[in-house]
Amino acid sequence: MHTVTLGSTNITVNKNAFGALPIQRVSDDYAVMLLKKADDNGVRFFDTARMYTDSEHKLNLAFSHMREKLFISTKTTATTVEQFWADLEVSLGYLGYIDIYQFHNPAFCPKPGDGTGLYEAMLEARDKGMIRFIGFTNHRLHLAEEAVRSGLYDTLQFPFSYLSSDKEEALVRLCEEHDVGFICMKALAGGLITHSDVAYAYLAQFPVAPIWGIQRLTELEEFLSYQDVPPV
Repeated sequence: MHTVTLGSTNITVNKNAFGALPIQRVSDDYAVMLLKKADDNGVRFFDTARMYTDSEHKLNLAFSHMREKLFISTKTTATTVEQFWADLEVSLGYLGYIDIYQFHNPAFCPKPGDGTGLYEAMLEARDKGMIRFIGFTNHRLHLAEEAVRSGLYDTLQFPFSYLSSDKEEALVRLCEEHDVGFICMKALAGGLITHSDVAYAYLAQFPVAPIWGIQRLTELEEFLSYQDVPPV
C-alpha cells in the first residue's frame, strides 16, 4: 500500500484519500455506506468543504463514533473574519475538530497583517485546539507558489495529474523542499482522464496525497483495487 506523509504535519495516509464533494449528490444511507466501506479498506483521509452542502453532515453520520481514528480536512470560502467563525462553528458542529482547515481557493494568499484578519483567525482557531493544521487550496499557480514559500501553511491543495505541465511538477518539488504537504485535487483532470489505473500509477511517483472524488461504489472499488496490486 502506497502511503505519503503530508509535510511537517506527520499525518501519514495511503494514496486513496476520499474526496467527499460528490457524496452531496447521493442519499444519506448511500453516502454512509461508501464512507464506511472506504474506512474498512484502509482509507483514513477524507476531504470536504463547508460549501459542499451536506457533505460534512454525511461524514458525521458515518464517523461521529470514531472521529479520532480518521483525518478530515475541510474548507472555508470566508472573506471576512465574521464569516470565518460562522463557517468554522458549523463545520465543528459536524466534525468535532478539524485536522486541516483550508482557505478554499481565495483570490489572494492570506497572511498576517494583510488587513483581512483571516490568517489571524486561523491562528486563533489553531491555538484554541479547534483545528490542527492550516491549509491553502487554489487553482492559480502563482498563488500556490506564494503560499508554499510564505512558510505560513502546512498543506497545499492543488490540481495535479499526468496531464499537468513541468510547472506543476516543480510545484510538487517546491512543497517537498518547504516541508508542505501536497494534497492532489483533480487527479483525473476533471474527467478528462478515463483510465484511473494510469492516473494512479503516475501519482505514485510523487509525494502527494490524491483525493479521488467518489460518488459510486464501483468508483470506490476501482481505487481500492489498486492498494494491494498497484498499477504500473
